[in-house]
Amino acid sequence: MNDKHHEFEKYDFFRSDRFVNDPYSYFDYLREQSPVVREPHQGIVMVTGYDEALEVYNDPDRFSSCMSTTGPFAGCPIPLAGHENEDISGLIEAYRDKTPFSDQLPTLDPPKHTAHRGLLMAVITPKRLKENEDFMWKLADQQIDSFISRGECEFMDDYAQPFAVLVVSDLLGVPPEDRVQFRKKLIRQEQERGGAGVGGVKEGKVEHSPLAWLYDTFSMYIEDRRRNPKADILTKLAAATFPDGLTPEPLDVARVAANLFAAGQETTVRLLSYAFQVVGERPDLQQRLRKDRSLIPNFVEECLRIEGPVKGDFRLAKRPTKVGGVDIPAGTFLYIANSAANRDSRKFENPGEFQIDRANARLHVAFGRGRHACPGAPLARAETVVSLNRMFDRTSDIRISEKVHGPPGARRYSYLPTFILRGLTHINLEFDPVRGGSE
Repeated sequence: MNDKHHEFEKYDFFRSDRFVNDPYSYFDYLREQSPVVREPHQGIVMVTGYDEALEVYNDPDRFSSCMSTTGPFAGCPIPLAGHENEDISGLIEAYRDKTPFSDQLPTLDPPKHTAHRGLLMAVITPKRLKENEDFMWKLADQQIDSFISRGECEFMDDYAQPFAVLVVSDLLGVPPEDRVQFRKKLIRQEQERGGAGVGGVKEGKVEHSPLAWLYDTFSMYIEDRRRNPKADILTKLAAATFPDGLTPEPLDVARVAANLFAAGQETTVRLLSYAFQVVGERPDLQQRLRKDRSLIPNFVEECLRIEGPVKGDFRLAKRPTKVGGVDIPAGTFLYIANSAANRDSRKFENPGEFQIDRANARLHVAFGRGRHACPGAPLARAETVVSLNRMFDRTSDIRISEKVHGPPGARRYSYLPTFILRGLTHINLEFDPVRGGSE
């Protein structure tokens, strides 16, 4: 036990790759000490408890999202030293434009965040989501058609990435003639980053996700639709106003659309890959799902709880406060570990066990919580439910490729080397196609 604890203390969660494959044992170790504890290498307060995570997520008055995706690791321009006992809200605002990703929705605080998120929610209505889901069913079959006859696939390249990009393209009304270009561009960017996204730990560097191309493209769409309105989704996006009735600049609209585009496809790909990993690893669960499709939605929630696509987010304490009885000076970075909160035994019984019929699975915080809860959550859920159904329709059995990943009990999987995202880098499946599955 002492040797294990020594290992947990020795390695830096944020700067080494020691816990990339298995962050959960490290999170459990932290929670055993306290659900809120300062780690020794970077001085970051780790929040691993469920109730404590919700407390921070639901209190933007005490905790700023200004550097939510990077923490201090892309450089912190705010001079925090010497202000530990003060309210630094004004200091944060004075330096906000110099912080990383300051133009992106996840880093905004109220009231600006409220206004910009409102633009997005004006377009992602229940009616629009239902129309988008109808599109998913047809798209899933088209994508499966591209590899089904082979009896095997690399699931991310062959299905998850193109499917996720095309689904969000449809949701936001990207013209059909431009969707292939979007798919190629975004998947190429993903591959160039090595799938690391934001929060890479390789060589101690933080990798930034480029959104400039999306900003430019959506700004062009919005300007065009304001000049030449059409009966399409982009026109609705172009006509959306802030809650106070003011018309946003095209770039403001482009930013919220681009954020949904980039973040939505990235996290959905990870969720899809894990869901099919479980299906391939657990023939017993696969058969239950095949026989009773009504179990699929809760299966997806349990996937999100036990292996959510986002390990955690950062918050910055605006003033001296307490969380879980622990003193938090102003200017302290907190890491809200979603993956840890979702395995807190105070909330989830036998938290490390995958339970397909877990009654409270949906209470997970895989999509965050509070004002910054992922606006694309309904999209990711629907994409996974549709994909599982259609792959079950089109196959009689789905297996993990032993030639790529090794035999059961000795699997070889690799994971994204980041402290923000959790997900496989690739997953190879084998399956037995059935005739007439798309009819």
